[in-house]
Amino acid sequence: NRAAYGRLSRLITTGRRRAPKGECELYPADVLDFGEGLILLAIAPATLNEDFARNLADWRAALDDRVYLAASRTLGGDDAARLAHLADLANKAGAPMVATGDVLMHGPERRVLADVLSCIRLGCTIDALGRSHQINGERHLKSAAEMLRLFEGYEHAVHRTLEVAARCRFSLDELRYEYPDEPVPPGMSPQEYLTQEAWRGAKKRFPGGIPEKVRAGIEHELKLTDQLNYAPYFLTVYDIVLEARRLDILCQGRGSAANSTVCYCLGITSVNPTEADLLFERFISAERGEPPDIDIDFEHERREEVIQYIYKRYGRERAGLAATVIHYRGRSAVREVGKAMGLSADTVSALASQTWGWSSEGVDLEQAREIGLDPNDRRLRLTLAIANQLIGFPRHLSQHVGGFVITQGRLDELVPVENAAMEDRTVIEWDKDDLDALGILKIDILALGMLSALRKGYGLIQQHYGKRFDLATTPREDPATYDMLCQADSLGVFQVESRAQMAFLPRMRPRTFYDLVIEVAIVRPGPIQGDMVHPYIRRRNKEESVDYASPALKEVLGRTLGVPLFQEQAMKIAVVAAGFTPGEADGLRRAMATFRHMGTIQSFRDRFHAGMKANGYDDAFAERCFSMIEGFGEYGFPESHAASFALLVYASAWMKRHYPDVFACALLNSQPMGFYAPAQLVRDAQESPQKVEVRPIDVNHSLWDNRLEPTARGPEYPALRLGMRQIAGFKQVWADRIVAAREVP
Repeated sequence: NRAAYGRLSRLITTGRRRAPKGECELYPADVLDFGEGLILLAIAPATLNEDFARNLADWRAALDDRVYLAASRTLGGDDAARLAHLADLANKAGAPMVATGDVLMHGPERRVLADVLSCIRLGCTIDALGRSHQINGERHLKSAAEMLRLFEGYEHAVHRTLEVAARCRFSLDELRYEYPDEPVPPGMSPQEYLTQEAWRGAKKRFPGGIPEKVRAGIEHELKLTDQLNYAPYFLTVYDIVLEARRLDILCQGRGSAANSTVCYCLGITSVNPTEADLLFERFISAERGEPPDIDIDFEHERREEVIQYIYKRYGRERAGLAATVIHYRGRSAVREVGKAMGLSADTVSALASQTWGWSSEGVDLEQAREIGLDPNDRRLRLTLAIANQLIGFPRHLSQHVGGFVITQGRLDELVPVENAAMEDRTVIEWDKDDLDALGILKIDILALGMLSALRKGYGLIQQHYGKRFDLATTPREDPATYDMLCQADSLGVFQVESRAQMAFLPRMRPRTFYDLVIEVAIVRPGPIQGDMVHPYIRRRNKEESVDYASPALKEVLGRTLGVPLFQEQAMKIAVVAAGFTPGEADGLRRAMATFRHMGTIQSFRDRFHAGMKANGYDDAFAERCFSMIEGFGEYGFPESHAASFALLVYASAWMKRHYPDVFACALLNSQPMGFYAPAQLVRDAQESPQKVEVRPIDVNHSLWDNRLEPTARGPEYPALRLGMRQIAGFKQVWADRIVAAREVP
């Protein structure tokens, strides 16, 4: 039942937490501690002996009628004798024998694949697999009739499977998730506290008076959070952000949270709702009935402090990182199967080079021929065939980049928790899709290098210039900052420092915050693959007229001049132009969000084309729209993410333009990050309009970090003194000893 499922989950957690990642250490006493309501199927060792017989009797005495002896038939040479021996053991111990399939594969044709997977697991080649080979293909799923035939004379063992199944009444549908509600003062409900803090934050964000648009947004959002009982979720995130603020850790909410006025007022995000007209229903919708999604970026050097706060705040039994199932892609499948099949390292590398990293496509015989391999070679053909079968298989369980699950009750009674490879990290065994299926709250605690640099930069501005800024108070819409970006002077600036972005900036010529939102989103494979970039620029420059194809599409695409650039627009096009229902559009969104799982977005192609054609759109336009959506299938980018990133683009560009000394110092002290080497950042500062003076590393003056020093030019022109961290291979402990020695009289 549900309670016994919780005990089973805690039993697995107990064994996993005792052992390193990937292992489990359990003792009989553990099973007795958590065994109430559980049924035990005892699996006999390969060689039956008296120790096993005694253990089976002991388990029968401890757990009474909840112990069965598992028996299987794999058509080995001693099957009949072993089955008779097991039946005798079952009678003596009073543990009824029950038939099992000992299943390893779903069909006998997968036997070769099973052997290759054994090679990968054991780290050997197929020629050295020895006794670990499958002796036949019998360990596959079988029908009831086939099982009865195999267990002739012991049919009761097959029928007993129904008895065991009938005793197991638990269904995963019974699992329920509850938001934690601790961060609420006594005497207040979560909704009352959220309302109080939202209005308090609004007054702080808008000291000159709350704009009517913001006031209406707050009232609308609070009404919806009350209706859907999501106040505890907001408050949990708010509590984490308050702790980060107490620790002086810069953070920025992104994802759909950027759509929320309440999140802005709470300080979760710094995207001003008056600057970005984003749709709150993309974040929370009564129709979708899904929990909201908030991602928060923290300084990459200090995120661990936030993670450990969450563990301390809720306890290891109530908080854990989500898992990520790593699947075989084309390249990894070819590499591992090739090695298991005994191909040479050169051959394996040559084959792997024929598929790019994230591709779900395998290598075919024609590609093998093109790189000089013999496609008629039996081992090579088998290698490629097996590798293609392996693509999409789960490879291993990894930890999510930062998705935290927090519960009101015990998390380890909902899902097993295990140790991660990283010290002091614990991970649940479910991935994002599993959490979505149960509507489980997940807060993404992410790391971003630019936030480290900006926080250090703001600190340097206060120290050397006496001015206080943060993400929300950085002066907005500064013409000089936009002038700099229009000249592609963006080396080191967040998101727009790549060569592609530098080439695009003079064409885009951003002059407003929303221009930066588009800039962030447009130079990506999705819009490029869908041929959306050039039409947008031509229309922006008034070189071609804007054609919306229909009034419905004008409403969707008006802000982007008729060109679909954002994930939200792709979903709206599917509804208004292709006739998708909201449920189908949500399926499209999920397909875009889970692109790495075998490219499920392709299944929507025919439905999309047919819908657009039925509504009078031509095939070329439909194909262009779907190509863009396919691009999102690989690199989906919502408008809300683009708005959050655009804020960091602007903040870092503003700092570079007005405080190039600070910007260079902060970036150098936050390495490694970005596209450019420290020498390039130093040269860029020297060549800035302020002509920053750069002083070399000096044993008598340098600290570990880079710092700013006064100059004869005055307080507005400090010099950048390079720190000892810039010396390749130099350790901080050595720098600390040098600095300490300098202070000795």
